[in-house]
Amino acid sequence: MLHLTVGRLGCLLSRRAVVALTNSCARMSSHSHHEVSDQVDMSQPMYWDRLDTPLPDRAWIDVLDSKDKSLKQKEKGPWTALSKEEKIASSENVLSHSFSFYSLSSLYRLKFNHTYPEMKKPSHEWKTVIGGMFIFFGITGLVVFWQGHYVYPPQPHTFGEEWQAKQVQRMLDMRVNPIEGFSAKWDYKNKQWK
Repeated sequence: MLHLTVGRLGCLLSRRAVVALTNSCARMSSHSHHEVSDQVDMSQPMYWDRLDTPLPDRAWIDVLDSKDKSLKQKEKGPWTALSKEEKIASSENVLSHSFSFYSLSSLYRLKFNHTYPEMKKPSHEWKTVIGGMFIFFGITGLVVFWQGHYVYPPQPHTFGEEWQAKQVQRMLDMRVNPIEGFSAKWDYKNKQWK
């Protein structure tokens, strides 16, 4: 019986959604240029760089050139005959060259697109998120200010200090809630609060 965990099912569905969305955009853009876009076969395994999935379903590079094929043949022999650059193209080598690391043939780069340190490298996406939040809050503040100035009616006169003082005096004169409430805290003989 086929049993998929919730995480694996979510991963599978998110992959397919991403590919479907990118393909639909490619198809939509190709209509204006009268070009035919490639269809992705969703029944085939897909490559995905993820920290929680150390071994993707397929290798990063499917189509090998002659240099890569000779390296794969060399891999079948003793690994002591392989140099460090043939085994792993380090990120220092990748960054020091002006060209893409795909041209640096290594067994690791044939199988994987990124190393774990490259995947864990912090992005500056948080700056975009914080900037977007500040823009949103700023626009919201301007809308609230505009509404308060132009949309809402003026404050009622009953909110003024003079009116509220008269209201308190009226409540004291009426002896509102004299046992435990408002009037119980007023000294009627000395005309002041207890």
